[in-house]
Amino acid sequence: MGVDGGRSPRRRRWQELREQRRRGIFLLPSLLTTGNLFCGFYAIIRAAESRYTEAAVAIFVAMVMDMLDGKVARLTKTTTQFGVEFDSLADVVSFGVAPAFMLYMFALARLGRVAWLGAFLFVACGALRLARFNVYSGVSDRRYFVGLPIPAAAGIVAAVMLLLGNDELERWQAAAIAVGTYLVGILMVTTFRYYSFKELDFARRRPTGMLLFVVLAILIVATHPQWLLFLLLSAYVLSGPTRPLWARRMEGALMIEKGTRDAH
Repeated sequence: MGVDGGRSPRRRRWQELREQRRRGIFLLPSLLTTGNLFCGFYAIIRAAESRYTEAAVAIFVAMVMDMLDGKVARLTKTTTQFGVEFDSLADVVSFGVAPAFMLYMFALARLGRVAWLGAFLFVACGALRLARFNVYSGVSDRRYFVGLPIPAAAGIVAAVMLLLGNDELERWQAAAIAVGTYLVGILMVTTFRYYSFKELDFARRRPTGMLLFVVLAILIVATHPQWLLFLLLSAYVLSGPTRPLWARRMEGALMIEKGTRDAH
């Protein structure tokens, strides 16, 4: 009795420490999501001040935060429905409202209602894209996203800001951005499939191609890093609509290669 009584306070203290640690682990993904939300808010503030480069950098930081919060939640096994909903709400601000406002301030306001309504379409399609993702999460193919992911849509906007944010736009450039805004918004709610890269090992399957890509990326980063971001994100945005074309060609090449092996 005396021995148990002596151990009881120590045991209770240990349990309290474990509970505090557990609460801290549960809070970590939400803190990252809050950081994502803050970056979106900061991007809006900077865009309002016509500081588009800083706004674009904030969007890219928000993308990093968005990737980390989900990974941390899965690694620590602290995924909750609250976290899923909070993440979606933060994404609407950081990858929907903030990029749309940046586009409006940078290019669309001067072109009239038809152009700036594209900014609203971007936000609306982004919100629909997130809602559809939440509904079908867990039942869809993990290798692909259905529709352009909203972080990638925000990323291409931020990449454009890094390229042109310090320049005075000509009217044709503003018109091109308006058209691009409509197209990117619509791509988010299409059924085009985009690689999620969740189950793809580039280094193991394509070591030579991966090495070539890394060398090319280093060369571009050393000269014009903003061009690397723009080209990579543009290629990803276009990969959805063009996927059926090059997928057929790859399947045909594989069939020819298989037939050649069988013949030998």
